[in-house]
Amino acid sequence: QVQLVESGGGLVQPGGSLRLSCAASRSIRIYSMGWYRQAPGKQRELVAIIMPGGSITYADSVKGRFTISRDNNENTVYLQLNNLKTEDTAVYYCYARWVDNYWGQGTQVTVSS
Repeated sequence: QVQLVESGGGLVQPGGSLRLSCAASRSIRIYSMGWYRQAPGKQRELVAIIMPGGSITYADSVKGRFTISRDNNENTVYLQLNNLKTEDTAVYYCYARWVDNYWGQGTQVTVSS
């Protein structure tokens, strides 16, 4: 098993930036890691995922604005959020997968003027 703890959420104005971090309790080298988000009244959706080999997939809605990265030495995954829009407001969840799926508790991102 792996425990995931997110940090870095907060309130930001449209056009602003945030950096989310996800710290894992063990080595993530063999895990696919990613970020999902869930807005009020909506289903949880994929934001970005990074495979153990480094290949990355982004949701169309965040391409060119968000960047996912991983530091296997620090057991941490990051999500850089740039040019934030009000529709990016959601709880962001860290995700890990190797045989089973694991989720963090989530961190709130609110984009509002």
